[in-house]
Amino acid sequence: MKQQTIFTLPSPYRDDFRIRAFSFGAGRPSMAIVGAMRGDELQQQFIAASMVEILRRAEERGLILSGHTITVIPSANPFSTNIEKRFWALDGTDINRMFPGYDQGETTQRIAAALFDFIQDYHCGVQLASYYLPGNFLPHVRILQTASTENLLSEALHFRLPYVSVKQPEPFDTVLLNYNWQIWDTHAFSLYAGTTETIDPKAARMVIVALKNYMVAKGFLSAEILDDDEWPLCNFESQLVNEEQLVSVQAPHAGILTYVAQPGAMVAKGETVARIMDSLKGVIECEVAAPVSGLVFFARNHSITYQNTLLLRIVPTKADPVTS
Repeated sequence: MKQQTIFTLPSPYRDDFRIRAFSFGAGRPSMAIVGAMRGDELQQQFIAASMVEILRRAEERGLILSGHTITVIPSANPFSTNIEKRFWALDGTDINRMFPGYDQGETTQRIAAALFDFIQDYHCGVQLASYYLPGNFLPHVRILQTASTENLLSEALHFRLPYVSVKQPEPFDTVLLNYNWQIWDTHAFSLYAGTTETIDPKAARMVIVALKNYMVAKGFLSAEILDDDEWPLCNFESQLVNEEQLVSVQAPHAGILTYVAQPGAMVAKGETVARIMDSLKGVIECEVAAPVSGLVFFARNHSITYQNTLLLRIVPTKADPVTS
């Protein structure tokens, strides 16, 4: 294992800000895994840190195949994690909205520039990502649609996660790590691991096994590493989810929110999926009904909601199989 500090920001009051990278194997830069870029991405950092230990042991056992370097960056924003802030604490900017970065710019632009300079030449890249709204997803692979999307769809099958979602990028998506990786010819994927601010061991294990599946399929790791999983959770035939087809469920009233259906639940059209209670009187203001039959893909996890806030996203029955 080779440990490197790829960016340092001196601090007059506390320990310096550092981004550390852990590399395994020797050869061409084959795969990079980026964990937390936001301070509340604890599930993402947990998975990335777990991968450091898994790859360390794999390297000791000779399971990293010759000619390949695999790098893990568990956290690109330890400062915000330490003080429990989602974004950069000094100005509220988001590192994942700063790519490819600018080494003479503002702090988060310089962080993004140093990170991207280090990982842009990797053949494959995985970001352990979180959504812009607080909430829980079904674990899945996400691809931003570019000219290389067709090849990425076929390659996404290697993760063997239940779902592969495809999103048509909007203008503000062009500053994401995933998008810029693709522009620089990296095979880029975002993996969503269920939760963000809390650790979900089962979902984390699913994503860890998915990462192993992918690296074995790509020829970076020996298949022997899959024997370490006593009960692997990733052996699915992935279903394609076009994000334009997801049906959003919004709150018709403000109030205290409780869910009847969580991610992974199948719901019928008209079925109650959530209830909203008046925060002062304690009466149920409304029961929120599913507008379509399908699978709950995402649920916002804040217990207070405002009127018209997104609550759920549903995959209408039925998603199409991914074809290679």
